[in-house]
Amino acid sequence: MGKANASFNPDIDLIDFQPAKFLAFRDMEVCKRVAKITKEDLCKLPKGTHSDFKAHIRPVKDFHFQLALDMLVRIKKALEEGKQFVGVFPTGPIFQYQLLADMVNALGIPLHHVHFFSMDEYADEDGRDINPEWPGSFHYTINMHFISRLDPKLRIPANQIHFPSSKNIDRYDDMILEARKDPSAKGAHIVYGGTGLSGHYSFWDPHLAKTYGMDTEAWMKATPRLVDFHPISTIQMAVTDMQGAWPFVPPKSYTTSGSTMLNADYRAWWNDGAGLTADGQYAGGIVWQKFITRLSLHGPIVPEIPCSLLRTAPGEVNIIEPVAEDLKIELTA
Repeated sequence: MGKANASFNPDIDLIDFQPAKFLAFRDMEVCKRVAKITKEDLCKLPKGTHSDFKAHIRPVKDFHFQLALDMLVRIKKALEEGKQFVGVFPTGPIFQYQLLADMVNALGIPLHHVHFFSMDEYADEDGRDINPEWPGSFHYTINMHFISRLDPKLRIPANQIHFPSSKNIDRYDDMILEARKDPSAKGAHIVYGGTGLSGHYSFWDPHLAKTYGMDTEAWMKATPRLVDFHPISTIQMAVTDMQGAWPFVPPKSYTTSGSTMLNADYRAWWNDGAGLTADGQYAGGIVWQKFITRLSLHGPIVPEIPCSLLRTAPGEVNIIEPVAEDLKIELTA
């Protein structure tokens, strides 16, 4: 278990109230304990974590290059082995995609064997699919940062690029499995992602297990579906993607789930919540992932902390260095 600093920390130790009632996880003692875990101890994971699950801290200058390189190596290995490559990919982190496209183009690596499954895509209050040409959509963002940058001769075939929607959500896990063309597989080769401010993986938020009446076992086996957002996720998207315009965050999403995560061969999380700009450079500002990274890695494995699920299977969490730095309370606005 990551060791908390035993010395008095007024930022944490003077807290003598309980978390707001709308929050799904409200154990203040656990929250205070994990908040005090230092950078030095962050990657020393607690008992109960899968032996093949690791955490790493990576410097800002290498972070998205290393993520792009990880994707490229896996894609190229499958190509050399004459196999399909099936991945579940996030829209956040984002800035590795430009690097990956440039690597693919420079090396002339065809991506005709790649099957790109997006983790999620927005929907309106009635579950209608979002306009894919809206700049806030995941379709638009992935096309701008990745697909359109690829040499047309090397691009992933259009019929192998998938986003969850009203038309396919009930079959999304099956589509992933069918793309593998491997009878021994249970899901994708890999799921890439990052930890949401609420603790979500994909858009599986901390209130959903209770909403659906799921115990821990059912939560881990939950299948892709249309979900509504926890308020924390709405605000995260508003602040990180929409310059604070919270009414423009769609109210729902078609999203992957516990089954998608745990059926994959491997899970690689890349937490870069550290004030990054659209050109991929670190500019300072809000470093918003410090607490939730610590809670998901060192708190209990429970549905109210969705990304804690990752610790039950082989995988990794890569943490950008500013997120790994010690947590401090400082009013700035």
